[in-house]
Amino acid sequence: MKLNIDHTATERFIRYAKIDTQSDPNSPTCPSTMKQKDLGKVLVEELLAMGIKDAHLDEHGYVYATIPSNTSKKVPVICFCSHMDTSPDCTGTNVKPVIHKKYEGGDIVLPGDKAQVLKTADHPELLNQVGNDIITADGTTLLGADNKAGLAEIMDAANFLVKHPELKHGTIRLLFTPDEEIGRGVDKADMKKLAADFGYTMDGETLGHIEDETFSADGVSITINGFSTHPGFAKDKMQGAIKIASEIVAALPKNRISPETTENKEGFVHPVAMSGTIEKMVLKFIIRDFTRDGLVALEEELKAIAAGVLKKYGKASFEFTVTEQYRNMKEVLDKCPHVVDYAIEAISRTGVKPIRSSIRGGTDGSRLSYMGLPCPNIFAGEHAFHGKHEWVSVQDMHKAVETIVHLCMIWEEKN
Repeated sequence: MKLNIDHTATERFIRYAKIDTQSDPNSPTCPSTMKQKDLGKVLVEELLAMGIKDAHLDEHGYVYATIPSNTSKKVPVICFCSHMDTSPDCTGTNVKPVIHKKYEGGDIVLPGDKAQVLKTADHPELLNQVGNDIITADGTTLLGADNKAGLAEIMDAANFLVKHPELKHGTIRLLFTPDEEIGRGVDKADMKKLAADFGYTMDGETLGHIEDETFSADGVSITINGFSTHPGFAKDKMQGAIKIASEIVAALPKNRISPETTENKEGFVHPVAMSGTIEKMVLKFIIRDFTRDGLVALEEELKAIAAGVLKKYGKASFEFTVTEQYRNMKEVLDKCPHVVDYAIEAISRTGVKPIRSSIRGGTDGSRLSYMGLPCPNIFAGEHAFHGKHEWVSVQDMHKAVETIVHLCMIWEEKN
């Protein structure tokens, strides 16, 4: 069935991208930045204008909404989820989206900073976009396609479903979350209020991809307790925590288990922060692997490296703390394969070849899956996220919208 959608995704995306929603890993609040609520309020206003009566923004910055069932069948409740925040890795203030109409191929020079160039050598997926409309920022900020493309797609699909009651579907829940980029996206999600059986995050990359597997993830904190004394009288006494911490980082393998030396199903150990004084230093790492055993093995290797360095320093000591972040959602999704199968069929119905793949990362769906909501990840068309070269294709966003609509109908057809 061909869907004749009068798409609104592009206009919505441009509108959302201009709202600064960067999250802050150093903030203890939820949401971590109150400006994320600015976008939440806009989304609620638009949902209410569509006629979705229960749309609301809660105190923690989450948006909830329901498209009621219009079928007599008993259909499982499905949820579509995207996150509102953008990465703290690159500024999201004063984003100026630029639409490059009917892309002709070749490199794209960004107008706000002509030193910023999207090169096809670095972004080969651009070669599949000739003739399409490409949206970038102007080169001075990130774009926010991760994940405002997903937001725009869900909103566009919701708008279409509400206007076309002849398309039968069960109850559809919408969930828009804050703070996904800092690993806290579903910390305050109210699963009882959501009351969904299965879900889909719209937070994937390339057209046609459906992802049912993520990294498993832990955080590791190594606290180094050094021995400080007056530097003028420090010979054979001082054992500075700063130098010990630096030595641990320097001792990490150079040709393996780092993000820059791994790919596909290989895990990694990645130092992400370092702070402190001569007396006390804290090193923070993220550890990633597709299996729990692999995760533990990497943590044990890191601990052994730290212990090996500390052996040389009799007055110093260290503490090694592991914090669980999320787990590979495949362990959950393998128990309900139809959730992924329906998504594959929905992508096929749009005329796009579905590609089942794994994520070298995580999504809100990783944690939602372990919170009782099996939740694979569907392409949103976002590329080169977290930086000034971020881009998205208008036509790929349209295919994502069609995928959502087909998926709603497939759940009704199959039950």
